[in-house]
Amino acid sequence: MAQIASLLAIDGALIVVAGWLAIGVAGLAALHNVRLVGRLLFPLSALLSVALAGIALLALPGTPQTAVLAIGLPDLPFHLRLDALSAFFLALLGLASAGISVFAGGYFRQGEGTPPGLLCMHYHLFLASMALVLLADDAYAYMVTWEMMALSSFFLVTTNHRIAEIRKAGYLYLLVAHVGAIAILLCFGVLQANTGDYTFANMRAQHLSPFWASCAFGLSLFGFGAKAGILPLHIWLPEAHPAAPSPVSALMSGVMLKTAVYGLIRVNFDLIATPLWWWGTIALGLGLATAIFGVVFAAAQVDMKRLLAYSSIENIGLIVVGLGLAIVFNAYRMDALAALALAASLYHCLNHALFKSLLFLGTGSVLHATHERSLGKLGGLMRFMPFVAWTTLVGVIASAGLPPSNGFVSEWLLLQSFLFTGELPNPYLRMLVPVFAAGVVLVAALAGYVMVKFFGVIFLGRPREEKLAQARDADGLERLGLAWLTAGCLLLGLFPVAVLEVIDPITVAMVGKGLAQSGHAGDWLMLAPVSAERASYSPLLFFLLTLSIVLVAFALVRRFYHGRVRRAAPWDCGFPMQTARMQDTAEGFGQPIRQIFEPFFRMRRELPSPFDSAPRYKVTVEDPMWAWVYLRIAAVTEAASRLVGLLQRGRISIYLLYSFVTLVALLSLTQL
Repeated sequence: MAQIASLLAIDGALIVVAGWLAIGVAGLAALHNVRLVGRLLFPLSALLSVALAGIALLALPGTPQTAVLAIGLPDLPFHLRLDALSAFFLALLGLASAGISVFAGGYFRQGEGTPPGLLCMHYHLFLASMALVLLADDAYAYMVTWEMMALSSFFLVTTNHRIAEIRKAGYLYLLVAHVGAIAILLCFGVLQANTGDYTFANMRAQHLSPFWASCAFGLSLFGFGAKAGILPLHIWLPEAHPAAPSPVSALMSGVMLKTAVYGLIRVNFDLIATPLWWWGTIALGLGLATAIFGVVFAAAQVDMKRLLAYSSIENIGLIVVGLGLAIVFNAYRMDALAALALAASLYHCLNHALFKSLLFLGTGSVLHATHERSLGKLGGLMRFMPFVAWTTLVGVIASAGLPPSNGFVSEWLLLQSFLFTGELPNPYLRMLVPVFAAGVVLVAALAGYVMVKFFGVIFLGRPREEKLAQARDADGLERLGLAWLTAGCLLLGLFPVAVLEVIDPITVAMVGKGLAQSGHAGDWLMLAPVSAERASYSPLLFFLLTLSIVLVAFALVRRFYHGRVRRAAPWDCGFPMQTARMQDTAEGFGQPIRQIFEPFFRMRRELPSPFDSAPRYKVTVEDPMWAWVYLRIAAVTEAASRLVGLLQRGRISIYLLYSFVTLVALLSLTQL
């Protein structure tokens, strides 16, 4: 039965895609019916997502399947292929979008500025286009569906299009997306090696010279890096995520960024047959710079969605670090270590899809309940929104990389990969790679700092505004979506060996070896990626031990100290008139990071006057890439436009002279 289901997997995936498109059309038919869209269409979409995840997981260990869709231009049909790599990312799409879609059914109450039916159509076109990107098996199908994904997500980002800042963020995202798409198209042009055949099967058959293979690698890193948010192409991400509705932010951060990671893996481990070791060092450097940049700027943010956006940049950086290490190992044919590094990156892709979606949905519930995004106006929400707080705490622990969470497992696997770089034959790499490992440890520590700030300022302490006492917890579909993603984070953290067994067919196909295949994954209880003598980790035992300690401590306190506790006001340093404003603020929490990394920030401070009745101090941290890169590009572009504008004199005689001079120049060149 499982084999039959595997053989029909690509048909099942296409049926799910068609179902999403049908739901989008149904949304247009019920343009202003919020109840129908939210209570019927989005939950139905979630069921299709679960079906897609199940289909993909059944197909993952099977043989690749192909299909041809006779759509598009004449003699240019869509070639589709479902193999282990695309099945894994389809499962990621299904698992994350199931929770997001059911949450969205309760979240989109008024359409968020766009009629709910139209928003439903954009949302499900986005889902369908991401699935088709993962199934595409030729450059034509890939680029068409890639553009569908970019345009549908643009309309989702600009859902509340009446606000000028949101329109600006959407246009910036669309610009960067199209610049990246040009690089991806050029990459495919290099890979087809002047054969005129743009199918991926033909690209796999080509044997490019080191120069052209390096060109393809550079173009893929630039093109997919623009979509993933790799430094310095990250500039759209902190603008688009705060502008979009929270379910859209979750879908973009949790899933869409992973389509770019999928593209990097597809090109550099599948379509290019001969990786070079120095490609990995470039990816390592860019990934680490991206991770450090993202986590440092996340620590300085005071907008909760912007903080999560920079945190996504940090996590993408860690994923790229793992891919770079896998490329280095693969170039030296150290297949077992390449499989370990690639498995760590894939595991973190899945982890990030779930815990970052959970965090964005948690902020969406807070935003709906309080109408506030600023950390400086929140606080104490755990007593008013306990369900959102506890589920968000699971995502916070995972994002911080604390055991026994799923985030810890993937980061631990990545660090295990670094421990064996001493076996590399290149002495310069052996000297350089430990520096990258130290950088990864720094990122992991700062990520914990960021998540303590995020959760503590929002949910702990006292409410900083009186209106927060009116906040109400999530209910109905929102709770179901949060619970789904929370359960996913817990299961991925407690049973990592089962996840590695799912990932194993991908590493076998990409680098020739798998952890489970070679007996290096461990058993259901103990994770041992290389050998139990070198390193092992049992998340289930760790969880049970921690839980036992907590329960014993609770029982002892109840047994020996119950009734002896005297409650009193905390010591207030001799100042009796305490207010919520005396709590540590988001700005104060991030001050040490701002002090240490001050050269990397562009900061504007608003200082209060001594005569203000309610003095407030505000610090605005700006991204230096705007001034260092993008404003200079804009200035050069504007100067070039003015220069070209000088040619437009508006007189026909001048234009005829241009044509005559051009003709003479071309005739002169032909004579040479």
